[in-house]
Amino acid sequence: YSYLGLDPTGLSDRLVKNYFDLNRSHAMIQYSYSVENPKQWKGYGPNYWGFTASYTRNQDGTVGYDAHNPKNDRGVVTPTAALSSFPYTPKESMNVLRFLYTEKSEFIGSAGPYDATSIHYGNWFTPRYLAIDQGTIAPMIENYRTGLLWKLFMNAPEIKNGLRKLDFKSTKYNF
Repeated sequence: YSYLGLDPTGLSDRLVKNYFDLNRSHAMIQYSYSVENPKQWKGYGPNYWGFTASYTRNQDGTVGYDAHNPKNDRGVVTPTAALSSFPYTPKESMNVLRFLYTEKSEFIGSAGPYDATSIHYGNWFTPRYLAIDQGTIAPMIENYRTGLLWKLFMNAPEIKNGLRKLDFKSTKYNF
C-alpha cells in the first residue's frame, strides 16, 4: 500500500538496490507459483493468479479471513493482488483482468472484482468488497498508465525531505 504514492522506480536505500525490481519480483513469484500450480488447484494459471490477505473459503465451506500466499495456499485467488501489480506485471495483470471480465463475470460485481474467488471450489466467490483491497486497483492502474499519483506524491516537498532524512536515493526524483 505504500506504493500507491511512493514511486519505487529507481528508489533505493542501504538495504534495497531497486524497490521497483523488488516489487516486480514479488509479483512474479505469485504469478510463477500459479502457473506452476504445485497443489493442482483448478483454474490457477497465467490468467488467474494473485495472493494477499482476503476472505477465504474454509474446508467446511464457511467464510473466514486469511493471508494467502504460496506458503499458505488454500485454492483462493484475491484479484486485487494481480490487478494492483499492473506497474510491475502489465501483461500478466491484464490477462487476469480480461479473464475475469470475459470468462468469469460471476466474479465481478458493480464495484469490480469481488474480494476472494476460487474456480477450484465450483466458482466460489465472496459477494463482498473490502475497501483496502478495492482501493488499490484504480490507483495502481493509473500509476502504470501515467504515473500520476507517483508524480504528485514524490514531488511534494515534505515527502522529498522525509525520504532524504531516511537516506533514500532516487534516480528519478531529485531529493
